[in-house]
Amino acid sequence: MTSNFTRRAALALGLSAASLLAMAPGAGAQQFPDRTVTLVIPFAAGGSTDVVGRIIAQKMSDDLGQQVVVENVAGAGGNIGADRVARAEPDGYTILMGTVATHALNPLILKTKPYDPEKDFTPVSLLVVVPNVLVVNPQLPVKNVQELIALLKAEPDKYAYASSGNGTPLHLSGELFKAMAGVSIQHIPYKGAGPALNDVVGNQVPIMFDNLPSSSSHIKGGTLRALGVTTAERAPSFPDVPTIAESGVPGYETYTWNALFAPAGTPKEVVDRLNASANKAMTDPEVIEKMNGFSAKIVGSTPDELAAHVKAELAKWGPVVKDANIQID
Repeated sequence: MTSNFTRRAALALGLSAASLLAMAPGAGAQQFPDRTVTLVIPFAAGGSTDVVGRIIAQKMSDDLGQQVVVENVAGAGGNIGADRVARAEPDGYTILMGTVATHALNPLILKTKPYDPEKDFTPVSLLVVVPNVLVVNPQLPVKNVQELIALLKAEPDKYAYASSGNGTPLHLSGELFKAMAGVSIQHIPYKGAGPALNDVVGNQVPIMFDNLPSSSSHIKGGTLRALGVTTAERAPSFPDVPTIAESGVPGYETYTWNALFAPAGTPKEVVDRLNASANKAMTDPEVIEKMNGFSAKIVGSTPDELAAHVKAELAKWGPVVKDANIQID
């Protein structure tokens, strides 16, 4: 009888210890992940963020031992998808492929701000910096930036450019070009770069500032003509395409970036696991080859470095947005 009691007591104590261990801080994180992780892409399929996100998701799936499933949640210049992640359970199973739009431009441009880019997210890792490119449909009778500027000045407001949405980096690239080149051109926003790109290829809209990754295949295939890249230096994957700055608009420079974010309050152990997996993906030879193919500069960072990057981007873009007088309801 005493022996049975002792066994029961030992079992109870064992279960109690296991329960306490399970409730200890970080205990759940040690098991992470034990199910599918959702990577929210806040833009439509086919754009640069989608391209980068799917490449990273595949490699992270291999490393984590669980599927990282991409879900495109487009609309409002990336705000709908970003807001969804900001409100998600802070357990690491819903993460965001953030951009300069979701974490720098939208918070500066929108009158009603659905989330705070710093307080409502936990930074994971800055992944890549991506050049933008000025492309036109080949039927537009221009072969370089100077000829485009001349055409736009000769026929003000006759032509339009497409973008991935109001307040997005592609929109700001166009507005900055208008101001610095002294031209008048209409803006047509889309719900993501993919749909906008389709209409430019189809010549419904003749001009677009796009992220270089999503336009690369069209440029190589001749369905789009690249006039200039938006970065200060030429893109390694298209060395023959001049910068806009060297093509008659000195000082012009814009670019975008992609980074991983989790909801605020995500346990440090989970963030560290996601960070390690993402940074490992960025060193994979296949990923490096693909990123180099469209001139995406691989970065990789600590969570603290990404936090500092977001703060610096908000400080940089604030005066630009103010000077361009861009504000969206």
